[in-house]
Amino acid sequence: MAGKGRQWRSVCKGLVLGTVLTSCMILLYCLSASEVQFSLPEVPVPYSCAHRLSPGHAPGVGRGQAAGCTPKVDVMFMKTHKTASSTILNILFRFGEKHRLRFAFPSRRNDFSYPALFHRSQVQGYSPGVCFNVICNHMRFSEAEVAKVLPADTAYVTVLREPAELFESSFHYFGRLVPFTWKISGDDKLAEFLREPGLYYDPEGFNSFYLKNLLFFDLGRDNNLLLDDPAVDEAIQAIAHRFQLVMLVEHFEESLILLKDALCWDMEDLLFFKLNARKGSTVSKLTPELRAKALDWNAIDWKLYQHFNATFWRKVEAYGRERMGQDVAELRRRNAEMAAICIEGGHAVDAGSIQETAMQPWQPIGEKSIMGYNLKKNVDKGHRKLCRKMLTPEIQYLTDLGVNLWITKLWGHVRDILRW
Repeated sequence: MAGKGRQWRSVCKGLVLGTVLTSCMILLYCLSASEVQFSLPEVPVPYSCAHRLSPGHAPGVGRGQAAGCTPKVDVMFMKTHKTASSTILNILFRFGEKHRLRFAFPSRRNDFSYPALFHRSQVQGYSPGVCFNVICNHMRFSEAEVAKVLPADTAYVTVLREPAELFESSFHYFGRLVPFTWKISGDDKLAEFLREPGLYYDPEGFNSFYLKNLLFFDLGRDNNLLLDDPAVDEAIQAIAHRFQLVMLVEHFEESLILLKDALCWDMEDLLFFKLNARKGSTVSKLTPELRAKALDWNAIDWKLYQHFNATFWRKVEAYGRERMGQDVAELRRRNAEMAAICIEGGHAVDAGSIQETAMQPWQPIGEKSIMGYNLKKNVDKGHRKLCRKMLTPEIQYLTDLGVNLWITKLWGHVRDILRW
């Protein structure tokens, strides 16, 4: 009996220690978002930071490009949460590396001190007047501050997702980081939450933004406004004015073709594999009733999405439906060819089946639901480098690009120790 008592005390001590350590790490990670924002001198950013592109990337070549157009290299990608944005990030990383562009990267973390509003002091190596070409990591958007980092000719793009699906994904991925969800009983916490959100939601609660109008919040706006508040329509118009292209997850290939057209890129610049995708069995299938409740709960995001869904299809019409269909077919064909060349088995696998640590994607707390890939062993020399880059998860790619991620990595080590 004495031995059992000592065993239970040991288990309890371990649980307490693990809880305290985890709480400290979450606090450290989140408090790093509240860093001091230094007063910096106002130095005008150049109109353009464009430079001669690498050989072989002549302007105006490739299906669908306007004759003589100049490829854009100054790009702001507003990386929203749970919107296939990691896949787009990989495309931008590869384009930037290929053409030796200068990225405005965050320091210490893989995001710009999110959920704090973006400030230029969060940029690694920033000094007033420095020319950066691309900014693309997670941030809470601040138009005025971004404009002090990137040149005036920058193309602004972002991506949205149907809000009910986004809510389901965010609830699954971030739920354990939102304390008010801990008291939800039952096996289906999402359904219970949507049954009566007011019982569980606190607008001022820690990390509450993950579970209400997350798109609107990411874009720098107040996610707790009432739908009929004039500030909602004003914000949507301001976003429409600032962003040259708003892509849609549900029409991902069409979105990339519009991106290629807007930036005058080549088809080869768009090649991709889906990164950070969830295992199908972990996705909650929303009933029509739950979908309606999710859209009602995220009513501002739904209004935002409907507005840009309409503008998206106007752009498709202007591009040409037949032309779009041909280009999407070509992109899919090229992606299938690359999958056959690069990926062992030709498809994504469960986290536990990924053989290389360098190919392991970041997982949500408490499980391993994000899938990844195994690189083929004998990829020919001509494709080896591209294959590896296309399959590299975001955190590892950022490290390869020289980003200081010590806080993110420390948090990852603590999770590994606790087997989270």
